[in-house]
Amino acid sequence: MVHAQFDPAARQALAAKAVEAKIRKNLSWEQIADASGLSVAFTTTAVLGQHALPKEPAEAVAELLGLDEEAVLLLQTIPTRGSIPGSVPTDPTIYRFYEMLQVYGTTLKALVHEQFGDGIISAINFKLDVKKVADPEGGERAVITLDGKYLPTKPF
Repeated sequence: MVHAQFDPAARQALAAKAVEAKIRKNLSWEQIADASGLSVAFTTTAVLGQHALPKEPAEAVAELLGLDEEAVLLLQTIPTRGSIPGSVPTDPTIYRFYEMLQVYGTTLKALVHEQFGDGIISAINFKLDVKKVADPEGGERAVITLDGKYLPTKPF
């Protein structure tokens, strides 16, 4: 049976416990994702409490991290989503994403609507990828791909 959370506190506590285990076992998110059989982005999001894992991936992740049966069940529970509290984020990395949306959000909206029409980009039928690439001017660049299905607004 599928269950949904009401209070995000249990998933937040599990996320903290899972990250502690990840650090203690010196594992990467990629290694955890490999055990789950799912993408690194989806697995990381689930372990951090924002997605539910299917039964077998939840069991594999819990086994790898040394988590108990309660954790296996909780990893399968549909979470109360939202990892950023109501105010402006203070973590510098999260804040920069917030800043990007503050600066480019209206541009993204205008370009999406011009190219697709009235609608939204799904965060449910969605893929995320993060890659590190060399910067031709020196150093490194982050290439972040947000790949969501376009869902048109339908008059009714």
